[in-house]
Amino acid sequence: MDRRDIRDRKDVDFLVRRFYAQVREHDRLGPVFNHVIEDWDHHLEHLSDFWEMILFQSGPGRGKFNPNKVHRDVDNKVKNTIDQVHFGNWLELWFATVTRYFDGENADFAKEHARRMAHMLFMRIWEARENPSGK
Repeated sequence: MDRRDIRDRKDVDFLVRRFYAQVREHDRLGPVFNHVIEDWDHHLEHLSDFWEMILFQSGPGRGKFNPNKVHRDVDNKVKNTIDQVHFGNWLELWFATVTRYFDGENADFAKEHARRMAHMLFMRIWEARENPSGK
């Protein structure tokens, strides 16, 4: 497959589906995601909305996401077992998947945004554990 930049919703959906197929099978990530996600088709559509919004500032995802809350809730559901290694594994798979299929400015931004987001979400999870009341 020739690599090119991520150009539209179809490319985003392709990327998200290839990536999460690997996540579901991953030794460390699979048990977390497969434990929490009940409807994978709906979840993948939701994640494609999110990444379309991130990459193109368009699509049905505008204004409807709260990744901090979602990831804190997931951590609670898995008894506060999410750690830095999970985020490192997630980033490794994301970078590898983006690089395998895409190349260009949007592909680079997808990787950079994921890196920043992983750092921020990990910090928010730890803060929520230290202060469970949210204050």
